[in-house]
Amino acid sequence: MFLCRGALARALRPPPRGRAQAGTLLQRWNVPPDLQLSRQVAGTGVPGEKGSNSVFVLIVGLSTLGAGAYVYKTLKENKERFTSRISSITTRSRDEEASPSAPGAHSKVPSHVPFLLIGGGTAAFAAARSIRARDPGARVLIVSEDPALPYMRPPLSKELWFSDDPDVTETLRFKQWNGKERSIYFQPPSFYVPVQDLPSVENGGVAVLCGKKVGTALAVVPTAFAKQSLGSKLVLNPWRCKVVHMDVRGNTVKLNDGTQISYDKCLIATGGTPRNLPAIERAGKDVQKRLTLFRKIEDFRSLEKISREVKSITIIGGGFLGSELACALGRRARTRGLEVIQLFPENGNMGKVLPEYLSNWTTEKVRREGVNVLPNAVVKSVSVSGNRLVIKLKDGRKVETDHIVAAVGLEPNVELAKSAGLEVDSDFGGFRVNAELQARSNIWVAGDAACFYDIKLGRRRVEHHDHAVVSGRLAGENMTGAAKPYWHQSMFWSDLGPNVGYEAIGLVDSSLPTVGVFAKATAKDTPKSATEQSGTGIRSESETEAEASEVHISQSSSPTPQVPKQGEDYGKGVIFYLRDKVVVGIVLWNIFNRMPIARKIIKDGEEHEDLNEVAKLFNIHED
Repeated sequence: MFLCRGALARALRPPPRGRAQAGTLLQRWNVPPDLQLSRQVAGTGVPGEKGSNSVFVLIVGLSTLGAGAYVYKTLKENKERFTSRISSITTRSRDEEASPSAPGAHSKVPSHVPFLLIGGGTAAFAAARSIRARDPGARVLIVSEDPALPYMRPPLSKELWFSDDPDVTETLRFKQWNGKERSIYFQPPSFYVPVQDLPSVENGGVAVLCGKKVGTALAVVPTAFAKQSLGSKLVLNPWRCKVVHMDVRGNTVKLNDGTQISYDKCLIATGGTPRNLPAIERAGKDVQKRLTLFRKIEDFRSLEKISREVKSITIIGGGFLGSELACALGRRARTRGLEVIQLFPENGNMGKVLPEYLSNWTTEKVRREGVNVLPNAVVKSVSVSGNRLVIKLKDGRKVETDHIVAAVGLEPNVELAKSAGLEVDSDFGGFRVNAELQARSNIWVAGDAACFYDIKLGRRRVEHHDHAVVSGRLAGENMTGAAKPYWHQSMFWSDLGPNVGYEAIGLVDSSLPTVGVFAKATAKDTPKSATEQSGTGIRSESETEAEASEVHISQSSSPTPQVPKQGEDYGKGVIFYLRDKVVVGIVLWNIFNRMPIARKIIKDGEEHEDLNEVAKLFNIHED
């Protein structure tokens, strides 16, 4: 205290004579010059007289500094509050921009769903409906890489090509052979729940996540539906939404943008990807630009447009898809001057499925549709010469064309197997599952990607619409506790236009011994007539799980099966495929709505002495 008093006394002592006096103390305290000037003008006494002026100046200086400190502190706090407020407003504005009021757009992805279905095709949709049928309050999320809502694929290579509607690529509506019109979509957008509402919507529902952008979800609506429901404001999101990682132990999946979703039960229905030819893959980008691997809606739209612009299209592949597209495009060959070429390594169309005599007849049928069919053709290389593609075959032949469609099979999508630790079948491909389509206790697989065990025919993997419907339905039932085995023999069908078609079931392999029984066809024995009777062009919808209860086969006095002659017009008939004298596969040629009988015959697995009598079960000789 004494030291402080002494220091203060020295500070207040008058300076020696001859030293500048004005503002000396103020300068020591770093008081601004304008305040120093104000103090000098206000002072009336003689500076330094009895120290009164110095004391007054000290008080003023201290007060000024205190006020300045208070103002600085206040302004600083206000600035921090202002900055925080601006940041809050900006963040909220950005969030509002990312969540527009349009229903279903830019919504947040649920972090957890009870039922997660990976894949947006027929199997996934069938599973979703099955889950909801058994559990009406279920909440189901479909994550689809396809930008469209779930739809049926068969019309893409069949009926849509025979439509007279110039806007068919937009409407995706078609007339069945019986004249009735329908859409390829299983359900309109109103059937689905917006993704962001799935966790809270009353009574649950099915949501489809098929577009991803900056961590938000966009349920993409097909253009035709968009025009009806949301108008021109709808913007289709070009991003793909794909599950890229699966943590089986943690019951979570990760999407391609890093979003994670946990689940209670999961279905893998990832389908497959069209195969390409090695010769085309080696050909380079110029060839790839003129190639279509036909699978999705966008492929149909693209090929339909191309068929109007080019002079020549070559289809590589003689199976179901290749032959259907050849007939469909052949129709345009007659009306628009389009050259359609089909080439494949087999001896005839459907050579891997049909016996040789029927394959040859089918090839002639395709040729009559306006297609230049080249059997026994193996592609060696593909190159660009001028404005055309040149396909070199191994036998030295060359084919010039403008565009190529490769229809050479499907590769099951099993990329998730590595991260999930799931087994892939080395012979047939696809995820190996048990009789209940389970890969793990809470993971099921259905559709093209499932490799299942058939108790009658052994382990199989099937790539047909009916199998996708039935396996998806069964997986959905088992995901809700049904615990049912997969016993169903799926069927498939193919139409070569409205007048020739066939349905098949079981193992239909041309390398097996076959017996064919044929009869003269009538006007009723066509795909067109079949749809008139069933009411649907998707014929498996009317006979998916039906099975004849009993099959009675009478004894015949003529045990020798009827063998068709080369060149005979095969109006309608039944082809039996045998293994160890037991029927393991059946093709119904221009015979429709008899699949339950065929299913029963294969399920019974019995030897039959006279297949002529078995053929009578299908009413083959009806007028």
